[in-house]
Parts: sequence; structure tokens; C-alpha cells
Amino acid sequence: MSAEIWQQGYTQNRELSWLQFNARVLAEAQDTRVPLLERLKFLSIFTSNLDEFYMIRVGSLGDIAVLDPDGIDNKSGLTAREQLERIYAATTPLYEQRDAVFESVEQKLSSEGLQHVAMDALTPAEQKQLRHFFRTTVQPILSPQIVDSHHPFPHLGSKLTHVAALLKRKKGELLGLIPVPGSVPRVIYLQSGSGRFVLLEELLLSYADTVFEMYDVLEKTLFCITRNADINLDDEPFNPLLGSQELDVRAKMEKLLRRRSRLRVVRVELSRPISSHFTEFFRHRFAVDDRQIFLSRKAPLDLSYVFSLGEFFSDDRRAALSDPPFAPQQPAMLRPGQSLLRAAMKQDILLSYPYESMEPFLQMIREAANAPDVVSIRITIYRLARKAKLVEYLCAAAENGKDVTVLIELRARFDEQNNIDWSERLEEAGCKIIYGFEDYKVHSKICLITRNDRGVMRHITQVGTGNYNEKTAAQYTDVSLVTASESIGADAAAFFKNMALGNLQGSYQRLLVAPNGFKNQILFMMDEQIKLGSEGYILLKFNSLTDADIIARLSEASCAGVQVEMIIRGICCLLPGVPGKTENIRVTSIVGRYLEHSRIFCFGRGENEKMYIGSADFMTRNTVRRVEIACPIDSPEVRKRLHEILDAMLRDNVKSRVLLPDGSYCRKEPGEEEICAQELLMRKASDAARLAAESAAIPERTCLWQRLRRAFGKEN
Repeated sequence: MSAEIWQQGYTQNRELSWLQFNARVLAEAQDTRVPLLERLKFLSIFTSNLDEFYMIRVGSLGDIAVLDPDGIDNKSGLTAREQLERIYAATTPLYEQRDAVFESVEQKLSSEGLQHVAMDALTPAEQKQLRHFFRTTVQPILSPQIVDSHHPFPHLGSKLTHVAALLKRKKGELLGLIPVPGSVPRVIYLQSGSGRFVLLEELLLSYADTVFEMYDVLEKTLFCITRNADINLDDEPFNPLLGSQELDVRAKMEKLLRRRSRLRVVRVELSRPISSHFTEFFRHRFAVDDRQIFLSRKAPLDLSYVFSLGEFFSDDRRAALSDPPFAPQQPAMLRPGQSLLRAAMKQDILLSYPYESMEPFLQMIREAANAPDVVSIRITIYRLARKAKLVEYLCAAAENGKDVTVLIELRARFDEQNNIDWSERLEEAGCKIIYGFEDYKVHSKICLITRNDRGVMRHITQVGTGNYNEKTAAQYTDVSLVTASESIGADAAAFFKNMALGNLQGSYQRLLVAPNGFKNQILFMMDEQIKLGSEGYILLKFNSLTDADIIARLSEASCAGVQVEMIIRGICCLLPGVPGKTENIRVTSIVGRYLEHSRIFCFGRGENEKMYIGSADFMTRNTVRRVEIACPIDSPEVRKRLHEILDAMLRDNVKSRVLLPDGSYCRKEPGEEEICAQELLMRKASDAARLAAESAAIPERTCLWQRLRRAFGKEN
């Protein structure tokens, strides 16, 4: 059924759905209710999202168009080439919208005293300042080059900005290139404290005539290229002569990372209109056509600099132009200073990031590393921060004689080198390192601590929806369960044993484990609700929906009268509200201050409800081609807390967008009360932490009062 699902009329193309998601990110930059500096950040996030989309998805489609030109997408019936054509057509308006939003935000910043100045609008004093800066600081480190028969075209890295100049000399025309140096700050302020600034690449573009002074500069522009980055470990065959399988995987990954920098070009971006004659240089050199060349008239090609602009303002003014500061709070289910390791022995504990701090989990690993009764720690790692206390504590555990096993995925896209470096550090400390499988990425988030409790082995298991990344735990919404359930612990122990043996066929009693035991159980629980008809209920929160079998089953549920509510941040290939197909399905998306990342699955209501949290989205890559884990929620208290999160998402009428049957999104109708889910959850976390602190302080105050009374003879 799934192969022909596109003919049913209630699905849409994955890539076009993703572009709609990124348009919602851009809409946050356009929203005047969002503080000005935050709007700039959303512009940068939109840009980096689009960069990665072209590197991976467009790059992959380009390969498929060559290898399987007649193959079609099972959600839209489009070939790879047809998908590319629609992507290019949908991308151009996004550039135009970004230019308009960027110009609007810059105008408002100018009224705040921070002005991005065009090179032709400089005062004579500023021109003099920049001329001196160029000659003394910039020009000495430039590496300009002409391209002709004696000067071959250099290798250009992906997303690195260059100046390109069409030059004329007696014998004809040639191309001149100037790489923008990375050793000079991009933001150049004009006259101390004025708030007027130019960008380094704009200065270089202006001075290209000086750099190429022996030629006539006919045209010039800033440009950057985007290369295909969709590398695959399987592209490099295993060579047993190179040594152990583990070391070979790491060596192959490092080799592929070097190859990534030389893959084909999938996009060219220009900063200004140029003639067709000049454009031919780009078409010919990078083997692209006009549809792959995009113009960014107002917004710089690289917007990463905007994160530094807040430094110009005073603390008070910067605060007024930014989101109110929020620090992750003391977890509501822990008393201040309470050990998570010890608390979890008594009851299940839920941590909710970024509203609550990740620190208790890190301290749990640190405590386990030093606890005499802990015999082993096992964990899967997909992405880590550049500086990771988790690694320090795991290394300390190994050095303390604990049996530490780390399953680290080297193919976490764009974090490959970081994970390679961490794997070497962990290995040096004595941790056992596993690299997973040739054909399956290990994306699960699970940690197992085993204790020897008076001769009986007991488990503390943590299962989460997000990475063990201390940086993103303050930026992404995720949930993390810590439980002493022995049935879950037994499954976790079996999981790590199976991973060590390379066994994907293992069976589990409680955990849902992809690629073999996740999707079929999800479909089974949907079938249970289908049997209930109009009494059935499905509530799901995750990031993307592309799996055709799950989409078909959701449609079947809708047709049976089951009410289906889904909170999907990104891609959704199912179209809700289609008569006779999906009319009982509602889909909302929330893009806000934090990246919505938690995955929560609910089937049924009340006492009959089955609830899970997990690492997997409902995408084919997760359900079929990755190792994923979902964990059941047994604790009524944890269930209650998860429903508070889901309820806040469903009630949101500030950031929430509703997916319509035609694939477009619209804002929810405002109610009598404005409800922003993320702000509501921040307030709840702060209130809970304050109450916990006050409760903890009462015994201390009582004890102090009693000591004072005794000291002054007021108590016998």
C-alpha cells in the first residue's frame, strides 16, 4: 500500500514540506513581537538550515537523479529531477523574503543606534579610516588570484565567501578571485562608539579594483558555493589489511571527511546581479545551471556574524532587545542537592530540558564513577558538546576500575570529527568503544548504570529523546527518564549485549527498539485504537513524519473515527483534514525560542493509555535504517508531567501553526488568553524551583530558631 500512497491524495513531498518548515523559521524573524536581536538570530538559523538542506537533501537528490532517473517519491509521485525543479522554484521566493525581512530588521536596528552602512554611504572620515584599515590590516594577508592557463582554478570550500571579479586585459578577459580571510573580524566598526559598521567582505568587494589594479574590473560580486555533503561510510570498502574493524571505521570516516570538501557543487549564491556573460563563468566552472544560482541582494551570504552584534549594546539595552534570560532550573522531581542516582532508586524521575537543568544527570554519572557499588556504565553517544563534562566523568569511571562501554556513532552528520576526537579520548582512558553497524546509524539515547547491591545486580536506566550534549540541552526541548525499573533495566542490559555482539535481531520485553521492534509495535498500538473506533485516541509529538506505512495507518485510524492529534515541528508528509482520508487528524507545528525536539507517543486515554518517550521520529530513516529506542512510562507522576507538556503545546495560540489540507500553514485563532507553550513551561519550572527552595529552607529556619531559643534559655 505504501508504494502507491501518493495516489491517495493525502500526502505531500518531503522536501517541499521541509521548505515550509524553514519558512516558519523565517516567519519568526518577521514577527514584530519577537525581540529585535532574536529576529536576527532567526534569520541566521533560517540561512544555516537552508545551507544544510542543500548540502544533504539536494545533494542526495542530485545523486539519485543520475543513478535512478525513473524512480519516484512514494509521497508525491515525483522523480528526483522533478523534485529538484520544484525545490529550486520554491527556494527563490525564500531568498526574496529573507532580503525583505533582513532590510526591515536592519532599519529597526539603525533606529537603535546600530547601523550597517553601505560602502557608498561612508563619510570622508570613515573612508579614510577604512582605507588605512585595508592597507595595514587586510591587504597584507590577502591571497588574490587570477585564473588563466598558468593559474589554474583553485579548490573552493563549501560556504566560504569570495570576491569574484571579471577582469579585462589586452588579450581578453579572465577571472579574479579574492578569498575573504578568516583571521580578520567580519564586523568592522567605524569610529569608536558610533554604532556604524561595515562587513569585511563588503570592504574587499569595494577594494577589488585596488587588488587587481593592473586590470580593468568589468564586474564584481561576492559569491559562495555549496557542495554536496551527503557522504556515506559504505562508499569506502572495508580493508582487513588495515587492522581491526574499529580502527578501520575511524580511519574510513576521517578519509570520507576529506572527500566531503571536494564533492560536486549543488548551489551558487551571489550578492548582486551580474551579466549573463559573467554568469557563464559560474555555470561553466561549477557545472550548474541558472536554477542553481541564487541572488541575495540585501542579506549577506553568511549571517553567522549577527550573534555578535548584541555586544555593541549596553547590558540594559541588550536585555531589552533580547528574550528575557532564563537559566535551566532545579528539576521539579528532585529536592535541591538531592542525588539523582539515589532518588531514582525510590521513584522514576523525569528531567525536562531546557526548562530543567541537565546537571543532575551529569552529577549522576560523576557519582556513579566514584560509587563503590557501581560496577559498570554503558551509554550510547550520538552528539556531544565541544567541551563535555560527560566524557570527563566516563573517563574517570574507567580509570576508577568501572567497566565502561561507550557506543559512539561516528556518522552523526557534521559532528563526525568531534566524535572521532572524543572516541580517541575515551579509548585512551580505558573505556570500551563500539562504533555500531555498517548499515545502521545508532541514534538511541540510553544509559545503563549497574550496581552490586549486596550481591544482587540492580540497574538504573536513563532513556531520553535528545543527545547528551550540554550545550543543546539549554537550547532544545527534550525529556529524559531515569528509572530503577528492573524490567526496563534488563532490556537495557540485553540491548548493550546485543550491540556488542552486532545483533540487531534481539527481542525486548519493554523497550521498543528499531530497526526491528519499533515500527511494528507503533503500528500495533495504532491498530488497538482503530478497533475502538470513535473511542480511540492518538496523541503524538515528534519532529518529522515521512514513513509511508505509518502515514497509511494514521489515515486508516482517521477513517475509523479515531481522533489523532500530532505536534510535528518539521516535515509532515501527511495532509490532515482531507475528506474521507484524514478528516479526524489535526497537525500543529511550533517554532519558538527553543527547538522543539522531544518525542512523546500516547495511545488511548486514562488508565488504558500507553505512553512512550524515545529517540525516533516517524521517518523511514529512523524506523528502518537506525537503531532507536522508545521507553514506556509507568509512573503516574511522570505521565502527569508529560501531559502538562503536551497540553501546553496543544493550547499554544502564539507560536503554534496549523497544517491545512493544501500543505500550507496558518496561525491559530487567538483566544481570550494568549498562551505561549514555551513561556508557560519556563514559568512553571521557575515556580517549581522556587517552591522547592522555600520548602528546603523551612527545616533549616526552624532548626536555627530552636538553637537560638535554647541558647537564650527560652526552651527547657
